[in-house]
Parts: sequence; structure tokens; C-alpha cells
Amino acid sequence: MLPALLATLPIVVVGILLVGLRWPASRAMPFSYLTAAALALFYWQVPQAQVAAASIKGLIDAVGLLYIIFGAILLLNVLKESGGLATIRHSFIQISPDRRVQAIIIGWLFGTFIEGAAGFGTPAAVAVPLLVGLGFPPLAAVVTGMLIQSTPVSFGAVGTPILYGVDRGIRDDPEVLSFLSQVGIPNVDVALHEIGFRVACMHAVSGTLIPLIVVCMLTRFFGVNRSWTEGLRMWRFALFAAWAMILPYLGVAWLLGPAFPSLLGGLCGLAIVIFATRRGWFLPPGEPWDFTPRADWPGDWSGVMDRSDVVDDSTPETVSRLGAWSPYLMVAVLLVLTRLPALPLKALLAGVSVQWSHLFGTEISPSLQPLYLPGFVFIVVSILTAPLHRLSVAGFGKALKSSLRTVGKASVALIFTVPMVQVFLYSDGGAAGLEKMPYELAQAVARTAGTAWPLFAPWIGGLGASVAGSNTMSNMMFSAFQFGVGLRIHADPLWIVALQAVGGAAGNMICVHNVVAASAVVGLIGREGTVIRRTFLPFCYYVLVAGALGMLITLAG
Repeated sequence: MLPALLATLPIVVVGILLVGLRWPASRAMPFSYLTAAALALFYWQVPQAQVAAASIKGLIDAVGLLYIIFGAILLLNVLKESGGLATIRHSFIQISPDRRVQAIIIGWLFGTFIEGAAGFGTPAAVAVPLLVGLGFPPLAAVVTGMLIQSTPVSFGAVGTPILYGVDRGIRDDPEVLSFLSQVGIPNVDVALHEIGFRVACMHAVSGTLIPLIVVCMLTRFFGVNRSWTEGLRMWRFALFAAWAMILPYLGVAWLLGPAFPSLLGGLCGLAIVIFATRRGWFLPPGEPWDFTPRADWPGDWSGVMDRSDVVDDSTPETVSRLGAWSPYLMVAVLLVLTRLPALPLKALLAGVSVQWSHLFGTEISPSLQPLYLPGFVFIVVSILTAPLHRLSVAGFGKALKSSLRTVGKASVALIFTVPMVQVFLYSDGGAAGLEKMPYELAQAVARTAGTAWPLFAPWIGGLGASVAGSNTMSNMMFSAFQFGVGLRIHADPLWIVALQAVGGAAGNMICVHNVVAASAVVGLIGREGTVIRRTFLPFCYYVLVAGALGMLITLAG
């Protein structure tokens, strides 16, 4: 039990300093990194070379994240300088001036589509700055962007968390292969399809209220009246928008498997909800809801992009509607084209890789794929947008300088956050003979939970994702473990693995380095703890509902 308790210390340090004491991530995360490194070296007795290699891998991964952030900010700043952002703002106001509706359309639906195309935090890099450009307080935009990092995430990046994460976790496990043979499932690929549909079913239940939670959080914390009721008045529209995405999402998961539920579900939902919004369907009567006037915004709502960087209603349209939206359309199309395995672009771009094999003589081999990361797509589209919008060289240079300044402020937090994660994950193989830290923690919870494990399975998935910053990584770490626990408590292990994947998706809502990255895109530096305080209860709701549903399913089985 002691190793499990000690394994929580890096997370506890984050909770106390970042959330409790409200330190900025740039101050809190160095302490979390030092805690993880000290535990790895002195209690787990991991070789110094392995801790150093894991730390450097974290730094390289942080460079990749900053690359994505830079590309997203550059595109936003190019649109601001060219006038495209003013046109986008006006086009959304024509659909609906109600901020609650805009949050659902951009965050929930457009964000789901981008998640399905690219994953790995890209929706926040696209949707969050777009919301800020439309006039949302940066803190409200980041909270919105983090809350929707739940239902679509299990099928992000064309199904990567299932098709790569779960697959790598269970494919060669003898217990898995033996079980599949006994129940007549011919191979792991068929099992992944089955797991994917079960994941979609549980997300359909837990995710139904996410759009309503988003609008209620906006009206309660960012409205003039600080009212939950103003959000609840949107219940019909919010539920309609939820199921406009979820129904096609379920159908695609059943018919096509884990690759396309979020991508096609988000696209179908966008078309349906925009059509309905233009006709006023399901919208409550009364004046459109808006935020507290900008002059009354508290200091912690605002980022470095605020005020001078945000267009307002008086900004004239100098770019056509199609021209203004074309950069985001290009981003979406290029992300899809470069992520589909059947097309040659994926192999071509992913093949350009900088790799450091067996760093310091360890098994850790960090790599960077500069052309495959979404940052490359953002930069390419930014460069193409400049002549398309007749943006001058001086205007592009101004956008470039502003983007570099914002990324520089985000770098301090990320260069400690991501190395902490990697030390935490690579803490096995030490002289103490202990499993890696997250695995020790999961085993202790499993021993305590017994047959009530389905209630706890999503929490383990969420913990893995919140620490590792990725549903894919969480699934890789814990899928075989979850499968084995399912067998031992005589529950269907495919349902238990599905619970792992659902919890792993929800964990993105409270993942520190995702919050840092999303905040950095809009210059909201030092408010990461505030964001996590806002998203923690929705995360708890999500995994509690999934766990209760899993418990009912296993009891019925």
C-alpha cells in the first residue's frame, strides 16, 4: 500500500499548489517534477540514466506541444490581421448572437469534428482561440474547450485511443487471446470493434449532458446574474445538440468501428444544429444571453490576447465569408487527409522523423515528427492564408511576432509538466522491484475494490489520462490490467476495458498539460488552477455516471 500512496504524491503536489494555493503552473510544476524524480530515484530506485532519459523525452514532447500551440496561435493572429476573424464573428452572430449557442456549435460540435480528425489537444488549439476571437472571456473559452474534451476523445485522431492505445495494451496478452477464443471472437480487431461500440454507448449516456453543463457553467460563472437558471433554460437546445452528434456517432461506431464516430458525428451534428438554429428551433424565448460587459471582467478572466487582440461588433468585414472560413476548412480537410491510413500522405509525413534511439543506454527512444504534428498543418494554412486574404508581409510579421511572444510565456510551464509525466510513466525497472507508479496505484485500488471494480475502472482511466495527457497513453498503460481485473471478478472484460477508455477520455478535462496548452493558446498564463477547479466536478460527474452504468451492466450480465 505504501508504494501506491507515494505514487500519488506528484499528483497531490499539483493539487495543493496549482488548485489549492492557486499557484501558476510555471511555479507549481517544477515542484511536481522534482517530487516524481525524487521518488523514482530514491524509492523506486530507478537508474539515474533512465530518469534523465525520461526527462529529456518529456522536453522533446514539450517541444512538439509548443509547436502545435504556435501554429494554432499563428493562424488566429493571421486571421485577426487580415480581417478574417471579424467576418467569422459576424457570421456566427448571424447564426445566433446567443453566447450559449455559439459555445455549443463551436465547442461541442466543431470541436468534436476536429477531435475526430486530429485529437491530441488540437480541438482546444482551434476552438478556444476562435471563441476568444468571437468575444468570449479567455477563461470561459478555455473552460468550454476543456469540458468538451470528453465524449469525442475516445475516437480522436481517427480512432487512435482505441485502434492504437487499447490495441497495444491487449494485442499480445495471453489472457486476452484465450478469452477471445473461448467466447468466439476471432481476433483482436473484431474485439476492438466491439469495445469501440461499447465505449460509444457509455459515452452516449455520460455525454448527453455535456453541452448543458457547458452553458450552465458559462451563465453561472461568467454572466451578469451569475445564474444557473439562465443556462438551464437552454435544456431543450442543449439536449438536441447533444443527440444531433451522439446518434450518428453511435451509428458510425456500430457500422464502421472506432475510426470515424467523432469525425462524422461532429460533422453531422454541425449541419443539423446550424440548420435548426437558423430557424429558431428549441431555443428559449427572450433576449440572447451574453457575458458580463468587458469593462467589468475580473482580472483572472483575461489573457495577454485580451482587448487589443479580440475583434468586436464594430470591426468591418474586409474578407468574404467563404474566404474567412477557408483557413479552418483547409485545416479540417488537411488533418483528415493526413490521418487516414488508406492515403499515402500519412505515411509520407509520419516518415519524416527525428529519433534518438536508446537514450543514455535505456529503452527510452524519443522522437519528433515535425511534418505529421498538427502544428505543421496550422503553419502551412497560415502561410497560404496570407496571400488569400491579401495580408501584407508586415501584417504577417506582426502576427508571427505576437505568436512567438505567447508561446514563450507558455514554455516555462510545459518544460516541467511533460518531463514530470514521463518520469512518472517510466518509473519501472528499478532496483526496488516495483511496477511503474501509475500501475502500483491501480493495483492497490483494484485490491480494495473487489467486485465493485466497475465503479472504479473509469477513475483509473481518468487518472492515467490526466497524468499522461492522453487517452491513448492511458489505454496503453491500463487496458491489459483492466482486462485482467474483469476476468478475476467474473465480469465481461470487454466492458471493463470500455470503462477504462471512457474514463481516459474524461480525464482530458483535468489534464494539467492540456490545460496549460489550451490556456497558452489564448495567453491565459497562470490561471491553470482556476480552470481545473471549474472542470473537476464535471469530470467527477462523467466518471461516476460511467462507473454506475458499468456496475449495472456487469450485475445484469
